[in-house]
Amino acid sequence: MKLTITNVSKRYGNSTIGLKDFSITMQSGILGLLGPNGAGKSTLLKMIATVSTPTEGLICLNKNNIIKDPNYMRRQLGFLPQDFGVYPNLNAIEFLKYMAAIKGVGGVNMNERINKLLEGLNLMEAAKKPIGSYSGGMKQRVGIVQALLNNPKVLIFDEPTVGLDPEERVRFRNLISELANDSIVILSSHIVSDIDTIADKVAIMKNGSLITHGNQEDIINRIRGNVFETIIPKPDLNAFKLEHTVVSTARKKGQLAVRYLSDEPIANSVPKEANLEDAYLYLTKIN
Repeated sequence: MKLTITNVSKRYGNSTIGLKDFSITMQSGILGLLGPNGAGKSTLLKMIATVSTPTEGLICLNKNNIIKDPNYMRRQLGFLPQDFGVYPNLNAIEFLKYMAAIKGVGGVNMNERINKLLEGLNLMEAAKKPIGSYSGGMKQRVGIVQALLNNPKVLIFDEPTVGLDPEERVRFRNLISELANDSIVILSSHIVSDIDTIADKVAIMKNGSLITHGNQEDIINRIRGNVFETIIPKPDLNAFKLEHTVVSTARKKGQLAVRYLSDEPIANSVPKEANLEDAYLYLTKIN
């Protein structure tokens, strides 16, 4: 499988730009798409999913132009949009059978597949209860199941872990890791911990543009030597934030241990090993 996006832009009206000259190539595996809210992640994913069309550029799956032939993508696609909706009066099994019919998949094995996916996402106990009675996290898991019904070769998840508790997040990551061996999986989030444990490659976006993409290690290497920790009095934190990009703070003996990013560290700072969250914050700050 190979997905190629070439110089894709999306404009709304004459002035609003949702995506600007975006190019990337993806193959089997997991691409983590990181960016703050408004970065253009959802705009990009909707165009890959053929829900929206680019103003400019080309999107090809296995050399097939999916802008001209969207059904080629749709036959192989599993998509969980950020604003996924359900029918509250249906139970999970009824809803998933309905979604399978819409996707044009079924057969004697569909009931077995639905049950297996429901078990995998810990939904079997509530499977015959109306979805309207589900928590937000349970509804999100139903959305994940519907994206997997047709055994897709391209999987797109837009903020899939919203509403999931820590145990459900781990369950989701394990499931996606198993599916990624022979599929293209695009996982969009503004939460770095959703990405760094499973993504083979990472793309970072801001203001509709691609800042960087590549292996996690290569991206992290770009900021090695720029991550530090220092101890400051609590009242000094706001002033410190004006001068430096603060990654995190922790209370320490009545003061604050501050992890921060800088080209020029202050006195008494201790160098720290860089991680993907550091790189994400640094790169979105300077670009």
